[in-house]
Amino acid sequence: MKLNLNTLSDLPSAVRTPSYDRADLSAGIVHIGLGNFHRGHQAWYLHRLMDQGLAHDWAILGAGVRAGDAAQREKLLAQDCLTTLIELDPSGKSAEVTGSMIGFVPVADDNAPLIAHMAEPSIRIVSMTVTEGGYYQTVEGTLDADHADIQHDVALPDTPRTAFGAMVAALKLRRASGAGPFTCQSCDNLQGNGDILRQTVVGLARLSDPDLADWIEETVTFPNSMVDCIVPATGQTELALAQSLGIDDAVPVTHENFRQWVIEDKFCAGRPDWDKVGATFTDDVHTYEAMKLRLLNAGHQIIATPGELLSVATIAGTMANPLIGPVFAKIAVEEIVPHVVAVPGMTPTAYVDLITKRFANPEIYDTTRRVAFDGSSRHPGFLHPVIRDALAAGTPIDGLALVEALWARMCAGTREDGSVIAPNDPHWGQLTAQAQQTRNDPMAWLRQEQFYGDLGNNARFAESFTRWLTLVWAEGTEAALRTYLGH
Repeated sequence: MKLNLNTLSDLPSAVRTPSYDRADLSAGIVHIGLGNFHRGHQAWYLHRLMDQGLAHDWAILGAGVRAGDAAQREKLLAQDCLTTLIELDPSGKSAEVTGSMIGFVPVADDNAPLIAHMAEPSIRIVSMTVTEGGYYQTVEGTLDADHADIQHDVALPDTPRTAFGAMVAALKLRRASGAGPFTCQSCDNLQGNGDILRQTVVGLARLSDPDLADWIEETVTFPNSMVDCIVPATGQTELALAQSLGIDDAVPVTHENFRQWVIEDKFCAGRPDWDKVGATFTDDVHTYEAMKLRLLNAGHQIIATPGELLSVATIAGTMANPLIGPVFAKIAVEEIVPHVVAVPGMTPTAYVDLITKRFANPEIYDTTRRVAFDGSSRHPGFLHPVIRDALAAGTPIDGLALVEALWARMCAGTREDGSVIAPNDPHWGQLTAQAQQTRNDPMAWLRQEQFYGDLGNNARFAESFTRWLTLVWAEGTEAALRTYLGH
């Protein structure tokens, strides 16, 4: 059955469909970056709230600023912006169609349609999932004012190239019209994601219009949040799975049977009551963030990197591997847990047990390639802060240094079986060239200060990294993993 509003009532009875009438909804949120994660996470929370007869004036308008977003727009508009969510629980699969998104803004080079929609008074939240590396940060964590995209938006603020430039332009129109500010909400895996979004938006505005920057700083809010749900990419397997459930969906989303959303309650123009469907509002988002980013997101890199080198296709496969799974457990418990604080109802050790089960879920076909993507953002974001804390505290770092050595080996571009690793990072060419040098000069990798900052100057870390990478090049990934485990 082709998915659209006209066929909702004809879908198989086992498929949960919206109880609300889409005609009753009006837009209150513009979301930039309509990938699988947003549709399987934030859009689901809003959908479930709408199912309770609430938040019908908070529907989502999708948006994008990249050329590829236009193709996603066409696919979603063809099915009235409905999405099939398929939960992959080891005990059985279930499907649900969500309808909280009601439109998709036209994608244009100058972002004029996006700016116009964000300037509408009815839009009270602009949220985004643009990936960890999409916030124009330097390695020191400041706004990269020298980036060509930022310089473009400074020179031509009315026809911006970036999502952040579009937000600044829309806020300028809202100040002039009296519509007032909207909340800017990051839903990306960044510690202090709201603070980082504030830095990017306010910093960009300050470069072209200091008075506007002051107004944004005074009136706009940027809540921090922690988001969590494993959502694989959609390929032929997922399309076929939707078909097997009786739904012809061009962009279905598969996901695990776990979601978490922890949000700082700082919304300048109101918000939906997401807490009524399981979200948590708290003043202590940072502690939740740290636990998740340091154990789950860092853990993903710990297993995906050797998994790619050893030609293990999926994350569940890495956990079943006799070396990778135990290495994850040892690093997580011995090297990361000491630098993670408990949150209400969850100790760091219990969280390791939880994510071990989630990673090992055999129903989730989450590829090592997807998880290993953009290591140049994910290693500095998830692993390096733990390494710095461990070095300062004098606690073990050997396993973390091993993961960094394996990342360097992976970026050399071939697996242990000789097969080629296709480019998998925005900086792949640079990373590969640097990784090739490490055969004879391991420290060439740590001299990439744009990723490592001053970490390469730490003698303890540099010694451990050099020892591991030398072993990896000489004897291979498996030998290094066995050595770390004491086998």
